[in-house]
Amino acid sequence: MGRDVICFSVRPIPPFRLDWTVWALRRRPMNAVDLWNGETYHRVLVFHGKPALVTVTQRGTMLNVVVTGQDLPPSARQSATQALERLLGIRIDLSEFYEFSARHGRLGELAMRFRGFKPPRFATVFEGLVNGISCQQLTLTVGIIFLNRLAEHYGLKFSPGMYAFPRPEDLACLDPSDLRPLGYSGSKARALIEVAQSIVDGQLDLEKLNQMDNAQCVERLVALRGVGRWTAEYVLLRALGRIDVFPGDDVGARNNLERWLRLRKKLDYQDVQHVLKDWRDYGGLVFLHLLLKSLDEAGDLNRPAAPPQNS
Repeated sequence: MGRDVICFSVRPIPPFRLDWTVWALRRRPMNAVDLWNGETYHRVLVFHGKPALVTVTQRGTMLNVVVTGQDLPPSARQSATQALERLLGIRIDLSEFYEFSARHGRLGELAMRFRGFKPPRFATVFEGLVNGISCQQLTLTVGIIFLNRLAEHYGLKFSPGMYAFPRPEDLACLDPSDLRPLGYSGSKARALIEVAQSIVDGQLDLEKLNQMDNAQCVERLVALRGVGRWTAEYVLLRALGRIDVFPGDDVGARNNLERWLRLRKKLDYQDVQHVLKDWRDYGGLVFLHLLLKSLDEAGDLNRPAAPPQNS
């Protein structure tokens, strides 16, 4: 059966770098949901219950987008554009941040090193919460391996090796024992399934968090099973786009901050807030820029990647 193809272009608010933005979204080279082959970003999204492949390449100041799928709805272009606005931050204007950072030497150097990067967000708040719960008390590498398994087993399949991130309805009918072979503990499995069931049953609307302030969001999130302060702040930054939030309980991020500032003492949560007090409005951008810096130092930003599989 043939597939529909929609091609269009979008112009991000400049400056914009697709590669750095995608790497901040991917976080690790083995990410199997947000795919990058060194030139093109690939992501499987779901439109009207069917998976579609969205590919994005940058040509100068424009992003060329191709959406491929069976029976694409008329709204596919608009839906893809809205998803990319979240995933790639293409409508975010960082001019005030660049003006601010230019007056703060060390921060200015970091901002200029990755000028054009935009803070990405997960496609949905649910995806952000699943990421947060999955990565709790694990290395980020292990957490992403678990997330890959979750997508491969329960996300809609577009082609071999290419899966959408699971939706609430994909997880709501599971038993915690179903997730144990993927590496999830019983408590994490129950937390994920309970959230998915609450959304499907109409008892929980995570997107409403976009209408709340940071404190209200944290209060609402930590009331959910398996969600603590780190997960809540992670969702604030990476799913709600609150660029003022540096998740201070994130050990890897604290280590990045210590190295960057050349600090001798280990930081705790309160220390992080104190160290960032002069940059309070941009704590999340510091977090994400330091993530890119660590990826750069590991050689990931320039390492060629194998192209995704296609049927």
